[in-house]
Amino acid sequence: MSTYASIAEDLAAYRRFLDETSIDWLHFPSNKLQRPTYRFNGHLKHSVHNADIAPATAKRRMATVIRFYRWLQDDGAFVPDNPPWKASDRYIQFTDQQGFKRSKTVTTTDVSIRVAQQDNPYDDRIDDGGKLRPLPQIEQEWLLDALVSLGNTEMMLIHLFGLLTGARIQTILTFKVKHALLTFDAHSDGDLRIPVGPGTGIDTKNDKKLVLHIPIWFYRLLHVYAASDRSRSRRLRAYGGDTEEQYLFLSIRAAPLYSAQADANTFNETNTLRHAKVGQGVRQYIRDYVLPFIREKYDVPAFHYRFHDTRATFGMNLVDAKLPLVEQKKATLKDVMEFVRVRMGHASLATTERYLTYRSRLELARAVQDGWEARLEKLARQAMERK
Repeated sequence: MSTYASIAEDLAAYRRFLDETSIDWLHFPSNKLQRPTYRFNGHLKHSVHNADIAPATAKRRMATVIRFYRWLQDDGAFVPDNPPWKASDRYIQFTDQQGFKRSKTVTTTDVSIRVAQQDNPYDDRIDDGGKLRPLPQIEQEWLLDALVSLGNTEMMLIHLFGLLTGARIQTILTFKVKHALLTFDAHSDGDLRIPVGPGTGIDTKNDKKLVLHIPIWFYRLLHVYAASDRSRSRRLRAYGGDTEEQYLFLSIRAAPLYSAQADANTFNETNTLRHAKVGQGVRQYIRDYVLPFIREKYDVPAFHYRFHDTRATFGMNLVDAKLPLVEQKKATLKDVMEFVRVRMGHASLATTERYLTYRSRLELARAVQDGWEARLEKLARQAMERK
């Protein structure tokens, strides 16, 4: 449903543009610059130039409108007097997840918006299903201090869940009470392995089947929370009541923080929500409470993080813990890479490799920049001294 919501938002933006400019979306005159697709293309480019929207947003909205008109034409519901755009084929080559060279044909149009991509060697983020920033140890300490000081039990457990397992927000927030009441060895210092994905009642990205490794000491906290009066009082007020099938984490209003796929496909006549829950409550808490606390207490007005950054932080913590084994010759780099790949649930080793090369890449880029700047400064001083 989140995909449909995104498409609906893009088409709503197109509809607003048509209404504001009094353009007939079905009228395609001979002058192509008067056709709605070309007019919308110009509008989006103007909005990007004025910094009203991001280039990626403009690209997505234009692509949605193109797919919409293609669907109408393929369905036979609309035959324009003149072409909505000029199409052409392009042949691209790429490397698949197994490392094999592939090629495919793609159709592009002259109203498509292209966004130039350029790698930034100073980028402190990792491309892992989005640009994620691993939090340095000092920032992790700031985060934990803020969560403890603010005293919201649910938000503390949710953040710890992400930092300790690397689970995405939909996985954490679709955990059910029954998943926190499993039998475990309370005296063990290992971890508990819990399957997630289709058939488990816990959502994952792209319905991928994974296994979460949850430290026993943290699972004990989840177990205690699930049986607490605070947790039970929220379940008693929630739709579905106090059952083991209820969400483990509920808002203060006893509403789910994330709507699981199974629930989204089930009709609920008492539902009054206008939008599906996809973790907005967690993001709002970060924005309204956590960020202001850290910025003020530690005098870091530019500090920022997103919840998804806890996943990258987990990955880097994992790498930092395992790389010393390579130096001690107790494991190979390949062993470490495969271990991190499995724990992170990466389909491609290329994604895992970004974690292993993260710090060395940043250090190399900064060393090159510092060295070149020092050379330029020396040359500039010598030139000035000659005058």
